[in-house]
Amino acid sequence: MRAHARLSAALDVATGRTVLRELHSMAPLTLFPRRGGTGAHVYLVNAATTPLGGDELALTVRVGPGARLRLSGVAATLALPGPHGEASSATFDVEVGEGGCLDYLPEPTVVTARARHTALLRADLAADARFRARETLVLGREGERPGQLTTSTRITRSGTALLHQDLVVGDPVLDASAAYLAGRRVLATEVLVGGADPPAAVGGDWWALTPLAAGGALATALAGDAVTAASDLDRARAHHPGWARV
Repeated sequence: MRAHARLSAALDVATGRTVLRELHSMAPLTLFPRRGGTGAHVYLVNAATTPLGGDELALTVRVGPGARLRLSGVAATLALPGPHGEASSATFDVEVGEGGCLDYLPEPTVVTARARHTALLRADLAADARFRARETLVLGREGERPGQLTTSTRITRSGTALLHQDLVVGDPVLDASAAYLAGRRVLATEVLVGGADPPAAVGGDWWALTPLAAGGALATALAGDAVTAASDLDRARAHHPGWARV
């Protein structure tokens, strides 16, 4: 299955509200707007069990100057194996204009047994744009060894690279290593760009908030379950002067 959904938000200067200029769903990627408030809030729903091996999914989001958009998931994503061992892929392309703001908060991705999935996030941000993107990876269902997942994150601001990161999960030896996932089932990260950056790295036993060299910060949490990971991300974000109150 191939699907490409598109979403575009713009600021209506006359009313000060963010309006959706384009809302194009393509099964199984379905976009549902929620009304109310000056910013726009859209839910991303998988209308079928995806990604399945062989699927190629893409979502393009454009946030215009001064516009505010929150894009949320409603249920966990299950990366499932194809009938003949095919790999699946999901690409998320983002552009945020001057003074724009995007919160991308999907639900966790569960890497099921024998799955082979690749996820790519590309974000091009204006100089004073605000951007928050969360990723929660769950290694297999309860009592199940995970398949393989490769994630790539590419974030630039005004042409300067802020974060270029690749991660591969699903290798039993590597995942168990203390230098990698330390045997934890859940890895959660949150990229935070905009506002004042934290002056130095802070952390606890299984979470950390690290400022990036060219601006922005990366929060990371390792946990045995998604609820604990989310709580630790909140704890890390509370130490960020630009994002503590979201």
